[in-house]
Amino acid sequence: MTKYTTIAGDMWDGIAYKMLGDEAYTDRLMKANPKFRHLFTFPAGITLNIPEPEARISAELPPWKRGRAV
Repeated sequence: MTKYTTIAGDMWDGIAYKMLGDEAYTDRLMKANPKFRHLFTFPAGITLNIPEPEARISAELPPWKRGRAV
């Protein structure tokens, strides 16, 4: 699991976008760091666990090129 140290003013969705590429990972990020769920805006210096992003397969690929997500 990757770690991220907050800077003052960081928010859950911004960290999810910065570290995982999509705000949709905000829920997974919060679940990986239950100790800090009460925070909306972070102070500097908090170390968070960053979960691995899910493998995504483009729906635009033909079925035989999609394979299975690992």
